[in-house]
Amino acid sequence: MAGASGFVGQRLCVTFDRAGHDVVAMTRNPAGYRGAGTPVRGDVQDPATLEPAMAGCQAAYYLVHSLKDADFEHKDATGATAFGEAAARAGLRRIIYLGGLGDETDDLSAHLRSRREVENLLGTGGVPVTVIRAGIIIGHGGISWELTRQLVEHLPVMITPQWVATRTQPIAVEDVVRYLAGVLEPPAASGRVYEAGGPEVLQYSTMLRRVAAIEHRPLLLLPVPLLTPWLSSLWLTLVTDIDTGTGRALIDSMTNEVIVRDHSIRDLIPIQPMSYDDAVRAALRERREAQQAHS
Repeated sequence: MAGASGFVGQRLCVTFDRAGHDVVAMTRNPAGYRGAGTPVRGDVQDPATLEPAMAGCQAAYYLVHSLKDADFEHKDATGATAFGEAAARAGLRRIIYLGGLGDETDDLSAHLRSRREVENLLGTGGVPVTVIRAGIIIGHGGISWELTRQLVEHLPVMITPQWVATRTQPIAVEDVVRYLAGVLEPPAASGRVYEAGGPEVLQYSTMLRRVAAIEHRPLLLLPVPLLTPWLSSLWLTLVTDIDTGTGRALIDSMTNEVIVRDHSIRDLIPIQPMSYDDAVRAALRERREAQQAHS
């Protein structure tokens, strides 16, 4: 599991560990790893560490990205290439990657273009790559969710750019984990690209208003057409703890409509995804529990 300590990876490791799978958690710092599975040293930017980390494995999950880095496109490309080649040498039968939604005919942001490039580069060694593309993932600790929550909690009045009218299809992190786990074994999933989303297509403005309603907070949105992505990212940095680089990459992506066009994953994994409001409540509940555990 590359990205075992991340937002999605830590949950996926727990799921497989509880199911009785032997989980190898790849991390740059095995001594400091506290999650499920057996930690092994591995760094996608250090190719020599990858093949030993994969020894004895049959499949690998790739949940790595470098969004905080200014050169994230280059780092993600080199990391994916090294990982795919190492997986082939280690004899892996499948790589599973969590990518991003977005229409190929659209002018995709640098972030979403990078996600598509990684899909292709992971397969350069010849190992079949199964991709699940998702949009905004709702769950405690997720960057996009934290952005939404903090905006609502810090600003009762928002001067908002045009991207708040963009449509997206948010999905609960629990459902993303179920989809990722569900494509591990079926032969039909090998080498396939799937799209995953929750049951509702929503504008960002609607998502903000519904979080405010759930938290019983006042919220007034005042759209301003001239608020550029650069200004938006600076604004986010002032009112949230999201760093400028990540904020800019996310804002750029919010101009792209990210909704599910291909529903074939429902045939393979027939689950009922959580509603947006229920996903928000679950994320807020997990945050409260985490705060109580640390108090």
